[in-house]
Amino acid sequence: MLTNLHIENYALIRETDIAFCPGFVTITGETGAGKSILLGALGLLIGQRADSAVLADKERKCVVEAQFDISTLDLKPLFDDVDIDYDDHLLIRREISPSGKSRAFVNDTPVQLPFLRTLGTRLVDIHSQHQTLTLAESSFRFALLDSFSAEEASPLSSYQDAYSTYSSLKRDLEALAATESQNRKEQDFLQFQYNELAEARLQSGEQQDLEQELQLLAHAEAIREGLGETASLLDDDTEQSVLSRLRQAKSALSHIASFHPEVEALLARLDSSLIELDDINSSLSSLADGVSYNPERQQQVDDRLALIYRLQKKHGVDSVEALIAIRDDLDSKLQSMSTLDSRIHALMEQVDKSFARLQTAADTLTEARKAAGIQLTAGIQPILRDLGMPEARFSVQLDPTPSYGPMGHDAVFFLFNANRGGELRDLAKVASGGELSRLMLAIKAIQPLGHSATTHSRSLIPTIIFDEIDTGVSGDISIAVGNIMCRMAESMQVIAITHLPQIAARASQHLKVYKQIEDNENRTVSRIRQLTPDERVNEVAVMLSSDPPTPAALQTARELMS
Repeated sequence: MLTNLHIENYALIRETDIAFCPGFVTITGETGAGKSILLGALGLLIGQRADSAVLADKERKCVVEAQFDISTLDLKPLFDDVDIDYDDHLLIRREISPSGKSRAFVNDTPVQLPFLRTLGTRLVDIHSQHQTLTLAESSFRFALLDSFSAEEASPLSSYQDAYSTYSSLKRDLEALAATESQNRKEQDFLQFQYNELAEARLQSGEQQDLEQELQLLAHAEAIREGLGETASLLDDDTEQSVLSRLRQAKSALSHIASFHPEVEALLARLDSSLIELDDINSSLSSLADGVSYNPERQQQVDDRLALIYRLQKKHGVDSVEALIAIRDDLDSKLQSMSTLDSRIHALMEQVDKSFARLQTAADTLTEARKAAGIQLTAGIQPILRDLGMPEARFSVQLDPTPSYGPMGHDAVFFLFNANRGGELRDLAKVASGGELSRLMLAIKAIQPLGHSATTHSRSLIPTIIFDEIDTGVSGDISIAVGNIMCRMAESMQVIAITHLPQIAARASQHLKVYKQIEDNENRTVSRIRQLTPDERVNEVAVMLSSDPPTPAALQTARELMS
């Protein structure tokens, strides 16, 4: 529960310390005195947005600090998860600098706002005077019904796991189906490209060989003539040929080689040259015999190169090797496309199985909500009678939605009618402001519960704060509202900001908020203090009549408090 609240430099509050008692606490004061400022400051401690505009003195930082007794809340695992020291006496501090920068601390350890919000949901439930409007919101209705689950793994948690799996598989299937649809548009074109390259039967290195062969075929006659002329010059069976003259020279040197050692060396060199030229002559003849003009082969080579050049231009490459790589890539894509149907079929089976699990989980969730609706209705009806609405009827209606969503397959409606015999209709359309306030109080009275940060089981919130939930009620109903808050305070700390003396009189602790002008600075500040028993009587009497109160009001105040 909340044990102490310290505020510095927040709105109209310069500095204050408030000690809170267990049980039922009321806060009273004139309109505008600053009662709701306390809620704003407390909201900072449970992760609400900070704004430097709340600083009364723009040169100083704002500090809000609260102490909570959490010895009975089993929150240690929550602290262990984020590696923060646990203590039964929890200290939360929030600071806002003049620049607008905000810092948060839990047990003097800096923390991020998400953790502060998670922790806040386990510590306090702040019900503002406008929260009755949330009765019309489906998110509130879902949260209320689903909070009645007493299982470790709630039906909602199980459903959301199934929904997440189904949604993921369905997205995968849709992506594959889109790919398959796109493939159908591309497959014929890719197949044509592949067939064209495959039918070309391209071989690595063939382009260079073909280009060389084409050169040979295109100049066959010139090559034969050149080779023949060269061969004739070397040896044409006349004494004027190169080889004939070299043989004559060899013969001449052979007669004198034995007489001069250098001639013998020259003869050896001449003999070697003659052998080389003889070999060249033989090669020329052989080459000449192998070169012939073949117009049919030339056409074949021309056509083959034309095909290669055309494919290269079409695919924007300059080599046969690149064309082969393109052909292999096309083949791989076509193979992948051919297996896509089987992948889609397999995924469809997974989606069907996942949808079946989703339906089962949704049906379980619906049944749990129906049971919760019965329990909620049974709990609300007697409280509404106590609140002066004996003929009021409340009911929870669940209708199936056209599709499955994150919260299930249900649409939740709260039906209400305050009069006997009237038709039950959506309470947002038929309930007055006062009726909505009483209905919300009834809900809070039977469901002072909230979600655990680590499980979906119900976990008692130690403190609930009502900000003028008594709007629109008076007289005997006010007494009933006070009685209900007293009963709630038997199991938790109830703090009520109220204008009704019938409620203020029932509290075990009474705090008064008031404005005061500081003469030394000529400014208005809000202050809060705990009233003594005699001051309480006077305050309740003032709320009943006027200031100063009449003797009759004082007597009535004593009767209310007794």
